[in-house]
Amino acid sequence: MKAIKHFTLSWIAIILFIGLLFWLYQQTNSSYERVDGEETISELHPAVQEAVDTLIDRADDIDIEVVITDGLRTEEEQETLYARGRENEEDIVTHARAGESYHNYGLAVDYAIRNNDGEIIWDIHYDGNNNGEPDWFEVAEIAKDLGFEWGGDFNGFTDYPHLQMTFGLSISELQQGYRPPDEEK
Repeated sequence: MKAIKHFTLSWIAIILFIGLLFWLYQQTNSSYERVDGEETISELHPAVQEAVDTLIDRADDIDIEVVITDGLRTEEEQETLYARGRENEEDIVTHARAGESYHNYGLAVDYAIRNNDGEIIWDIHYDGNNNGEPDWFEVAEIAKDLGFEWGGDFNGFTDYPHLQMTFGLSISELQQGYRPPDEEK
């Protein structure tokens, strides 16, 4: 009995040691930066901003005027949006609380279309360039070609105005302070 206990404890120690080595390897070879908890994000990630600029230009080339209606959000702004539809009679617009949205990390934007009358609209069926395809979906395809994930493809809560670049990072990793490098796209 004593030999089995010693054998089991030895293997547990070996497994823990290997796990520690793996964790250390991951920490030293990660392409992601870890920042302190006091970091305040003040703008979109540079790769996201560059892709947004390209999106607007490419949409303009096919006679669609894209308007970015939301980008980086503070935690207070996120909580205010989260409260919509929960604390009043409006529609629920997000299921993400503060710190649970890619917007909070400068990795997401929301868009709309400016119609031919100059109004900003969220009509996903509008075809202002008269090519037989809804402008909204044309913009979404351009965005996906640029590396964005589109909220219209989300399962469960479809979010047509939403575009995000995750860089392979989960919300949990972002909450822990991991950030994509500025030069990587």
